[in-house]
Amino acid sequence: MNAASNTPLPRAWQRMLSGRRLDLLDPSPLDIEIEDIAHGLARVARWNGQTRGDHTFSVAEHSLLVEAIVRDLSPSEPAAHQLAALLHDAPEYVIGDLISPFKAALSLDYRVFESRLLTAIHVRFGLPTELPDEAGQLIKRADRIAAYYEAVGLAGFSQAEARKFFGQPKGLSPGLVTTLTGLRPVPASEGEERFLKRFHELAR
Repeated sequence: MNAASNTPLPRAWQRMLSGRRLDLLDPSPLDIEIEDIAHGLARVARWNGQTRGDHTFSVAEHSLLVEAIVRDLSPSEPAAHQLAALLHDAPEYVIGDLISPFKAALSLDYRVFESRLLTAIHVRFGLPTELPDEAGQLIKRADRIAAYYEAVGLAGFSQAEARKFFGQPKGLSPGLVTTLTGLRPVPASEGEERFLKRFHELAR
């Protein structure tokens, strides 16, 4: 309640299907559940939904790609860093996937908000709140590689356009390149199931 105006303060929490109430301004790790993350990310569209196919290409699918690319580029990468790669966009289960041009138009406060939520997620799942620089750079590189193949295969970019914005992918195994050049969006329930399965494999 605002004492000056007697007006209730705006609600700053979101109720999850698990029953948790996550305070968006002060997120507690205790209110974060992987099932909520998987359910949300599987229903958040990459590229604002402007992708080919009968289904939305989801952030859950993108996250799986980024983790697979990290593993391919650095097979000896610790499981904790692979898990961090899988969860690199986890805040989007709450705040959605804002496309890069829109993020650039917003104030820095949005990135602070996103970072605070990611920190709570890392604490919840036993990950360091700050990754080593090398691991952070590897995840960013994998993110750009995934974006390149998504852009060309699903979002209507030419290869030249994708190279301009995301760089030329390098260093991947032929098998993974084959997978990345044949991307196919899957139903939300399947994306959710795959994301949860990989999470539990890494968390083990």
